[in-house]
Amino acid sequence: MENIGVLREWFDRVDSDHTGNVAAPQLQMIRMYDFDRNGTMNFEEFVALNKYLLKVQNVFSALQRDRGFLNLDEVYEALVKLGFSLDSPAFYTVCESFDKNKMGMIRLDEFISLCIFIQSARNLFNSFDTSKQGRVTLDFNQFVYCTANCRI
Repeated sequence: MENIGVLREWFDRVDSDHTGNVAAPQLQMIRMYDFDRNGTMNFEEFVALNKYLLKVQNVFSALQRDRGFLNLDEVYEALVKLGFSLDSPAFYTVCESFDKNKMGMIRLDEFISLCIFIQSARNLFNSFDTSKQGRVTLDFNQFVYCTANCRI
């Protein structure tokens, strides 16, 4: 029999907005760690996802100072700690996109979604950046493919 406590802990981690339901954006986490792209998650992929979620939550918790949110400077600092480096236009655009109430305060569920989006974008970019130069050239069909795969 499954350990209900462990399953509840994992479900609560995926249910980042604490609604008691797992929504499509949250399921993108599974797609992001389905390394063999077979539409399912094996144990190794599950462990990788769990480690990623714990890392994101720990970085958020270290910076939120018992307020339950990060301001934009703290979001930037958190992203750097997670290994993401965005220029100002990209950073502010992605924050605006994930800040549901448009107050410049990012809650944990928004931060997790933002990180999943950036990690998915990075993974997809890296698949096109075969020469590892940090630049890609896409035709329109490839661009559509990329945007469709990164949407939440």
